[in-house]
Amino acid sequence: MDININELITSAIGARKNAYAPYSEFYVGAALLAASGKIFVGCNAENSSYPVGICAERSAFAAALSAGERDFLALALIGGKNAEKTHKFCYPCGMCRQFMSEFCKPDFKIISAKSEKEYDINTLGKLLTKGFDLDV
Repeated sequence: MDININELITSAIGARKNAYAPYSEFYVGAALLAASGKIFVGCNAENSSYPVGICAERSAFAAALSAGERDFLALALIGGKNAEKTHKFCYPCGMCRQFMSEFCKPDFKIISAKSEKEYDINTLGKLLTKGFDLDV
């Protein structure tokens, strides 16, 4: 299946508008492409008890998993301090990278975007070089 990068980024931008980030003011949106062709979105949601919040990436995965999806191709991500404009690429945190490794192969595509036209593509294997594995 072809990955429509612009559609994924546009979906992530839309999800970012729903982010709840009153503490960090760091607004993130994510769009996850399942092998079925469906796109699942997520946004970050903070909590005054900081560890209780959830990142946009894991929010998108939770939506997909709740719908029965288990096979994924790519994730687009956009975030930053300004809810309207982003000046730097936003990459998944370590916790999200480890979470993704439970469901995705090292060649899983992660698209970090500033806009629909400006993005950086990596793989999970490149961003998570030595993830935790119970089968060690």
